[in-house]
Amino acid sequence: MANDTYNTTPAGAIDPKAVSQKEKALIITIVIIVLLLAALAVVGFLCLKPGPDTVQGQGEATEIRISGKLPGRVAAIYVEEGQKVKAGDTLVRITSSLVEAKLDQAKAMENAAKAADEKVDAGTRPQIIAGARELWQQAVAAAEITKKTYTRLQNLYEKGVVSEQKRDEAKAAYDAAKAGEAAARSQYELAKSGAQREDKQAASAMVNVAKGSIKEVDALLEDQYLTAPCDGEITIVYPNVSELIATGAPVMTLQKDDHWAVFNVRETFLKDIKVGSVLKVKIPALDKEVEMKVFYIKDLGTYANWQATKATGDYDARTFQIKCRPEKPVENFRPGMSVLYEGVVK
Repeated sequence: MANDTYNTTPAGAIDPKAVSQKEKALIITIVIIVLLLAALAVVGFLCLKPGPDTVQGQGEATEIRISGKLPGRVAAIYVEEGQKVKAGDTLVRITSSLVEAKLDQAKAMENAAKAADEKVDAGTRPQIIAGARELWQQAVAAAEITKKTYTRLQNLYEKGVVSEQKRDEAKAAYDAAKAGEAAARSQYELAKSGAQREDKQAASAMVNVAKGSIKEVDALLEDQYLTAPCDGEITIVYPNVSELIATGAPVMTLQKDDHWAVFNVRETFLKDIKVGSVLKVKIPALDKEVEMKVFYIKDLGTYANWQATKATGDYDARTFQIKCRPEKPVENFRPGMSVLYEGVVK
């Protein structure tokens, strides 16, 4: 009888040969994947280069707060937010009844001071001078009469005709007449010369004081109409019409047409940047690349330092602020827009 071949592996058991083949296939797959990843890493390391550090800044512009010396009520606002204005354009009108009343008062004081000064300059009235001269002439005539009387009595006294008492009475009358003549002449000279120099200076000073008061009030009223100091755009209007404002309170904000970009960078970027350098920047909002010239570099202080990441072999980096202005006007470039630094042109 022929011998038959039988499978000696028990029913339900795993064939060791089949398991060994599966493990080999898995290992080979893993090795292939690892080799592919390693190859990709090598290719990336050799072919890809790190891009430059991106420094982001933003657009800025000078803002001027429009304010005045005149406290009062807003009578009219001639512009609105977002409006372009030219230097000298009227922006707002402010009224103040109190200041206008002070102006009227100052003008009245000036008129009174001028009248007093003119009176002093005119001197004494002609009628008073004429009256003083007549009194002086009367005193002269009286002195002449008493002199003649005294001379006549003196001669008679020498001849023994009149007594000494009569002669003395005539002498006293003559002396009194001479004194009266001198006093009358002094009054005449005083009336003719007019006011004293000090009086004239005091009257003139009062006129100057009154004029100074008017100038002070006029200086306040000059700010009754506030105008634009330069070309620009109105960004904020604070009060409404009919509201009260105080001295120096801002009425509106004017943004000048002098846009620039500002960056805060580590000092390691400054090796190629200096005042006068031209930077190549990109404005994403406008999708434009422009050139800007650096006009300002200043450190921001220790509070803005970049701290070293290592305890040794590294150092803290200072932060500097850089301002640069477009070489040519950039249309629609506004403060707040992002600006990306891409490198130094020259």
